[in-house]
Amino acid sequence: MTRLSVVAPHQGRFGQIIRFGLVGGVNTATFYGCYLLLHPWMPYFAAYSLAFLLSMVGSFLLNTYFTYRTRPTWKKFALFPLTNVTNYLVQSAGLYALVTWAGTDDRIAPLVAAVVAIPFTYLLSRRILTSGGAKASSTERNVRAAAVAARVDCEGPSDHVRR
Repeated sequence: MTRLSVVAPHQGRFGQIIRFGLVGGVNTATFYGCYLLLHPWMPYFAAYSLAFLLSMVGSFLLNTYFTYRTRPTWKKFALFPLTNVTNYLVQSAGLYALVTWAGTDDRIAPLVAAVVAIPFTYLLSRRILTSGGAKASSTERNVRAAAVAARVDCEGPSDHVRR
């Protein structure tokens, strides 16, 4: 078995995770910038909520085009808020706990709460934006096909068929 056949199928998902992290960084910076601009004009939780909503559309577009390399559709757009609702609930609970119970500065607490929500958001957005997570992206399909071809070339077709 070649190294390619072991590593290649996982490179597509690893790339998604890296791209998700990059998009998350951009989205967090956008959200946080909006939050800081709004915070002087309204209570912290209202500023948080409005900043969250403003950053949602950009997050959808970046995740469909860049992270998962899929086409945005109205159905995905309609379902995407589920990822944001989950993110919002996890972050809101974290924000409230950090500010109210832990005494964390209300300018820093949203960042800490956002980090906690990352795994939940990734799993749900992958499921929604890649049609249930069952369909591989074209990049993943191409990498898997190349890995199988490399394994067949190195081992011969009869070895591959027996597995």
